[in-house]
Amino acid sequence: MSSQIDILVAGGGIGGLATALASARAGHRVRLFERAPVFSEVGAGIQISPNVVRVLQSWGLGEALQSVAAFPDRLQVRSALSGRHLGQLTLAGRAEALYGAPYATIHRADLHQLLLTAVQAQADVSLQLNTPVAVAEVGPEGVSLKTGPQKYVEGDVLVGADGLWSGVRQALLGVQPPRVTGHLAFRAMLPQARLPAALRSSSVTAWLGPDLHVVAYPVRAGEWLNVVAIVHGEVQGDLSHWDHGSNASQLLAVLADCCSPLQDLVRAVPEWRLWALCDRPPLSRPEEMAQGRIALLGDAAHPMRPYLAQGAGMALEDAHALTLALAQEALDLPTRLRRYALNRWQRCARVQARAERNGRVFHATGPLQWGRDAAMGLLGEGLLDVPWLYAGDPLNPLPAAHPQ
Repeated sequence: MSSQIDILVAGGGIGGLATALASARAGHRVRLFERAPVFSEVGAGIQISPNVVRVLQSWGLGEALQSVAAFPDRLQVRSALSGRHLGQLTLAGRAEALYGAPYATIHRADLHQLLLTAVQAQADVSLQLNTPVAVAEVGPEGVSLKTGPQKYVEGDVLVGADGLWSGVRQALLGVQPPRVTGHLAFRAMLPQARLPAALRSSSVTAWLGPDLHVVAYPVRAGEWLNVVAIVHGEVQGDLSHWDHGSNASQLLAVLADCCSPLQDLVRAVPEWRLWALCDRPPLSRPEEMAQGRIALLGDAAHPMRPYLAQGAGMALEDAHALTLALAQEALDLPTRLRRYALNRWQRCARVQARAERNGRVFHATGPLQWGRDAAMGLLGEGLLDVPWLYAGDPLNPLPAAHPQ
């Protein structure tokens, strides 16, 4: 078998582009198929913790990240009701010292463009837009995709990076609709120059309240502020359509009992977009990430709630781990993909479960809320830090100079 692998990638989002980049850098041929007519990424901000920054740096993207991301000085937690400071975690300097890389925040579209630019510089990558795919056949020698009437392409392996409503996942695991969480995310971004000085920020701020929380942090080199409010509720219509439209009055009604500084921040945002959040239960076995010559990554494999800020990060880690598994030339390709799944599924399942648990803590009421607030004051950074996550796993280790 030639050392070069012909990799087919379904999906041109962050996970798909990361797979294409990592695979091409490893010397493989990549054909990526995106159903949309243009490459674009909707959404708002992403938090990129040190475990993820190290992956981007390993792909030579450290300088590009520096030019478009923000690097918050701290994470601070406040009560949404009273505005009281509950706890904080120093980020600037501390993340580099403990975990070998900074903690960054970035606009999702900027991360997507950063990856796309890097992929377009790779000679052995073909990007095909406006091309929905369907799994046609998987055999002992390869995978066949149908890309149109009487049109087929063949490759050695198929990577499903096609998101929450993944068609590749359906072909691999059958029809399994995502789980509706009952949580709604109001998202917005705006230039910090348009905000009163008191509302501008160089920190990640999380406001925790009963059945809700709001997170705000800088993006675009600190020039913009990303604001996300998550509340309990349902939307009408097709859940696969991310943006359901929204307005500030709807959110302000939910936040009516919250403190003035938080309401001032929400009132300063001229327009909101609304998403219904869906996920899947934590992975329970490696076969949910790879079987035969098909592998899943990112939201196609393990969509998660945003309460640990790791959805995009786990997709980037997946791409890194997949490339390392494919480099094990002594193994046949199905075994390499199984090795990828074995190396990833438990870590991803732990992140999924922790994110779900965090949601219950963030939105706590009654005694659990009181206990949470007291613990924040007593334990401070020890409670907010996540060493097992930020230090990475054996496939993404800390630099030798930064032991755990």
